[in-house]
Amino acid sequence: MTSASSTPPSAVTAPATAGFSRFPSLRGRAVFVTGGGSGIGAAIVAAFAEQGARVAFVDVAREASEALAQQVVDAGHERPWWRVCDVRDIAALQAAIGDAAAALGDFSALVNNVASDDRHTLESVTPDYYDERMAINERPAFFAIQAVVPGMRRLGAGSVINLGSTGWQSKSGGYPCYAIAKSSVNGLTRGLAKPLGRDRIRVNTVSPGWVMTERQIALWLDAEGEQEIQRNQCLPDKLRPHDIARMVLFLASDDAAMCTAQEFKVDAGWA
Repeated sequence: MTSASSTPPSAVTAPATAGFSRFPSLRGRAVFVTGGGSGIGAAIVAAFAEQGARVAFVDVAREASEALAQQVVDAGHERPWWRVCDVRDIAALQAAIGDAAAALGDFSALVNNVASDDRHTLESVTPDYYDERMAINERPAFFAIQAVVPGMRRLGAGSVINLGSTGWQSKSGGYPCYAIAKSSVNGLTRGLAKPLGRDRIRVNTVSPGWVMTERQIALWLDAEGEQEIQRNQCLPDKLRPHDIARMVLFLASDDAAMCTAQEFKVDAGWA
């Protein structure tokens, strides 16, 4: 419920980063990912592990998270620190971040990935449902940043990467609460970039297009969806989770040392 999708990790981490850029500045650094057990998050966790980073993540999906951790180990990388955590519980989320930092060291990068794009209509939304959507898709990013910033200040620098969305920008229907939450990501990024920048903490947004996780394929990709991709994307290939992970790696690395307060779209030219 609170990870980007329920995609088994093998489906999203198979395209290894071998042959793509290596970022020496990421080796040995501690990184925290929310919703890292499945979907896009799992690809991000695996990509950081391949770079030699020390990775921690939280997710509600126990089996998928354990499978991912074992897959990373089987690939010859350090086992990620992970914990089952419902990010709607801010105290539990911040406690997980604190415990992970105690085990791995202060985090030089935070990836606010967790999300849930369940479909709903304007008429069906109750105040409780609205609050629950914000509790998954909006609040955790702010409070995760609050938890990691003291450590980043101790390190003298850091990178916060907030996962946004191009869905609301293309006026997609079917999830107005999700659109509200994801549209706020750019405000969070720009609102914190200046005050945190004084401590060399960079804050950026990565906004994926329609990424072909197993969940998206199973629930939404039909013949009409295929035509929509062909019509709207500039590039013919489908987006995969590892395409998002590559942009995240760059923004977490020292190669992006002067990038902050920006939105980076990875959408094959859709938006």
